[in-house]
Amino acid sequence: MLDCIIIGGGIAGLQAAIQLGRYKHRVLIIDAEDGRSTLCKSYHNILGYPDGISGSELRSLGRKHAESLGVTFLKSTVISLKKEDDYFTVQTDTDTFQSRKTLLATGVMDNIPPFPEIYPCLGISVYLCPDCDGYEVKDKKTIVIGNGKVGANMALTLLYWTKDITYINHGGEVLEESVIKQLHDSNIAVFTGKIKQVLADDSQIKGYILENGTTFETNHSFIAFGGNKVKSDLAVPLGVEIMENNHIIVNPRTKMTNIDGVWAAGDVVAHSEQVTIAMGEGSQAAIWIHKALLKDS
Repeated sequence: MLDCIIIGGGIAGLQAAIQLGRYKHRVLIIDAEDGRSTLCKSYHNILGYPDGISGSELRSLGRKHAESLGVTFLKSTVISLKKEDDYFTVQTDTDTFQSRKTLLATGVMDNIPPFPEIYPCLGISVYLCPDCDGYEVKDKKTIVIGNGKVGANMALTLLYWTKDITYINHGGEVLEESVIKQLHDSNIAVFTGKIKQVLADDSQIKGYILENGTTFETNHSFIAFGGNKVKSDLAVPLGVEIMENNHIIVNPRTKMTNIDGVWAAGDVVAHSEQVTIAMGEGSQAAIWIHKALLKDS
């Protein structure tokens, strides 16, 4: 019987594992290794990394740290999570495990258009989050690609950082007149049309070509399509309280859900979806998981 199974090996899950490992608990992280932190080529707003650090490097460092504390890892996908009396049964596609407590750190998957040229640019010249990376486009020409109002709102948000913004409504959703007026009044050029080709030189975005042949050049871009997948499916059968947007509701202090023995941390929880916040939530959840394990022993 394990003390805790952490489902999700991203930033929140790793930080929780490190804390629980330092408490000498028996911890297993089950992770499919395809979370959003595997995609970002550079985080710029993390203490200690002023020049940025990639998600893969941060994850690698976190895993080595956790393994040094006795935490074990399994690359797999969890199929089901069940509560049985005072323990949990976790079924993966190959194995079954039992634990006294569980932490859901399953995260969110961004809706990124299927252009392979975009992926090497993520976090370096193509961005998803204005709170994380709006600073990177300060006073620079920026193209937002997205769908309808979601993309328009991103373009309007970026006005804090730059006034040279173009919005390509690749998704084609019709904009309301009030939104069109906001964009027009802010001198944001809007083009509705499918992107045929992404122009990039390795990690440097160069521009976009629409199906009608129109070419746009830029060294900086944001993506805003909406429809991100909040990976809270495993929580639903347990009776965990979920918001309308599918984020998990937790106790602000302990990070425990409404179901005893089930915690959640990171982007799957309703918060600002920042790496630094995910770290804090992972650590906070682990502290209270430790308290609960001591109480039950």
